[in-house]
Amino acid sequence: MEQQRAREAGRRSGTGSGGADRPAGGEAVVGRRPEAQTFGGDVTASAADRRGRAGGPARARRGATGALGNGGGSGGAGKRRARPRPGRAAGGRILVAATAAVTLAGILPAAQAAAATVPRIDLVVLVVDDGSAAVDAIVSELAGTGVPHRTLDLNDPARPRVDASFLSDTVDGRPRARFQGVVVPDEDPFGADTTTGAAENAALFAYERTFGIRQVDAYTWSHPGVGLEYVDNGGYAGVLDGARSAVTAAGRSGVFGYLDGPVTFEDNSPLVAESYGYAGRPREGFTSLLDAPVGDGSARASLIGEYTHDGRRELVVTFAYNRHQRQFRVLARGIVEWLTQGVHLGQSRNYFSVHIDDVFAPDARWDTVRDCTPGDIDCPGGGEGAGAPIRMTAADAAHAAAWQRSAGFTLDMVHNAGAGEEWKAEHGGSDPLTDRLLADKAQYRWINHTYTHPFLGCVQDASTVPWKCATDTAGNTRWVGRAEISAQIRDNHDWAVRKGLPVDRTELVTGEHSGLKTLPQQPVDNPHLAGALADNGVKWIASDNSREPRQRPVGAAQTVPRHPMNVYYNVGTAAEMTDEYNWIYTAAADGGSGVCETNPASTCLPEPLDTTTGYASYIVPQEARTALGHVVANDPRPHYVHQSNLAEERLLYPVLDRVLADYRGLFADSAPVVNPRQREAGTELQRRAAWERALADGRVTAYRIGGTVTVKAPSGVAAPVTAPEGTRKQRLLTTTVFGSAYAGTRSEWTTPELLQSAITLRLPS
Repeated sequence: MEQQRAREAGRRSGTGSGGADRPAGGEAVVGRRPEAQTFGGDVTASAADRRGRAGGPARARRGATGALGNGGGSGGAGKRRARPRPGRAAGGRILVAATAAVTLAGILPAAQAAAATVPRIDLVVLVVDDGSAAVDAIVSELAGTGVPHRTLDLNDPARPRVDASFLSDTVDGRPRARFQGVVVPDEDPFGADTTTGAAENAALFAYERTFGIRQVDAYTWSHPGVGLEYVDNGGYAGVLDGARSAVTAAGRSGVFGYLDGPVTFEDNSPLVAESYGYAGRPREGFTSLLDAPVGDGSARASLIGEYTHDGRRELVVTFAYNRHQRQFRVLARGIVEWLTQGVHLGQSRNYFSVHIDDVFAPDARWDTVRDCTPGDIDCPGGGEGAGAPIRMTAADAAHAAAWQRSAGFTLDMVHNAGAGEEWKAEHGGSDPLTDRLLADKAQYRWINHTYTHPFLGCVQDASTVPWKCATDTAGNTRWVGRAEISAQIRDNHDWAVRKGLPVDRTELVTGEHSGLKTLPQQPVDNPHLAGALADNGVKWIASDNSREPRQRPVGAAQTVPRHPMNVYYNVGTAAEMTDEYNWIYTAAADGGSGVCETNPASTCLPEPLDTTTGYASYIVPQEARTALGHVVANDPRPHYVHQSNLAEERLLYPVLDRVLADYRGLFADSAPVVNPRQREAGTELQRRAAWERALADGRVTAYRIGGTVTVKAPSGVAAPVTAPEGTRKQRLLTTTVFGSAYAGTRSEWTTPELLQSAITLRLPS
């Protein structure tokens, strides 16, 4: 049967739902995702960057003692050694990351405000970077949400000296602060132990006092210089793996009000110390925003807090983290809101959508003896000895609809109508599954997956393993033609319209993402694909994020990268799933394929999982953790699995239940999961790319003067803006409520109103 044909080996090994680029465990990688998300796309991070063993900050520390809660100890793994401070006295260039002529206006201290002109404050963040994981993490949040920032590299001997002229100037007779907030490695960014460092510190601190600018100390230790007691006075210093911290009343009423539950530090491996930190008791002027129990658990000490002193405000963070760890990801929003005083360019949401591919079609089954999928184009022996295919039943469909209602979550049904019609014809003309899904059609979103799921790239030559592209007598690649591609798209869409499915013609997922380039065999797109997409009005075509993480054009259409989930297309039971997982993620000496030993992007399990218990005890938590990592990283890319995962033992639901439960246990109702359909995810990525280009080209100007925010961007480019509740947008003669509410703020992609050349917002008084 055609629908049982090859699904391409990449769907389970390295590029598809079972990608070998995913960690299997026993690794010093915490919260690792297949890629590091940025605002406009993905950036590659080294394995070292993904480790959570970032430890203590620079310079000597006193009193690393105490106990966190009822466990823990003192000193220990991962403390950061003193960082070098080269180039502090040098002059020259500044390194720019996402630079733009962007501005915002801050708040003068009350004593000065009455006697001085209200300044203009640039809506841009200054980052003083020492190369540490903590600073990098905050930069990733700024970049990932579209907040403009400039980076001053402390390790660059040619960097400019920080003085009053670097930080501020005058524009049109009005004082201007060039930066709305400052991120520094710790409370002594330039090194007070040198003359030049002390002068730069003094200039920065004076600037912060004068313009009311806030400073984030990315990672420091607990001591009186940051408003905390030494840890030997009722505090704790040591490993934080598994620690349950909590947002304080002050944090909940302030910048961390979007969090409901405890913030638990990751503890992904018992073999590695993943986080280190200092929990200190507040002194005068310090307000704790996140704390943890210390000693016998009856007392608490701060991990994040605001230190107000000498006319300045510092956000003091006393635990180590990197950009991938969940504890940072869920707190990052609040850190940025505190830094920018709730008014900034950029916005973020927590996105989660799940595509169910191959709906109406059956999927081939993994053979636990041959360690391949009979019928797969790369399985020796072809389809001989294939087990019964996996296909949903009417009961499975009814369960899916009931689960959606219970979970408050909508699935995207990515369907192959022709495969369903073939099944129906081969089974006496009856198909209860299709009948049930059509009866519940309004409860789902529906996406075209082509009529019969053929491979739409080059003509495949399966005479070798792995397959290769067939060629003609002249050696030219043979391609599936435009007419065939177009018919597959059109016939499936027309069937859906006849059945009353709420489909969107602009959305398409080809079988195996075929037609798009498929490395290594097919390094370019099928040249007939773009034309066929245009023939059918397709604007958004899905791609595999593990192959192509960045959105790109295909003719007039744009790709929408999708995250593959490690719940395999070719399994119906937990035992089958675990058997295949073992094959991919165990060493050859342990009976596995050994792929995890040869693929540098993969890791091996220390030993094979128990096929009876391994799925529930290991794979489900692992996959839920990976998916939740995407959700809390402002990543709109959909996830995808297959209809087989809703059949038989219904393997997908434990993963989805875990993701949603963990999310809802952590976040308040003000920050719900956003569940975009494919075109909405594509539009979000497209807007981000345009915004990123505008920033890089220096074509954005934004600033605040008192209670008015002004944003200017290139014509046709929407600007992402976040502002407090109560903000209104200026129209020609009136104002309207700005943006939509999310996580305690208001934000949206916005453009100037009619007859306006700039966006103008009026902040609440």
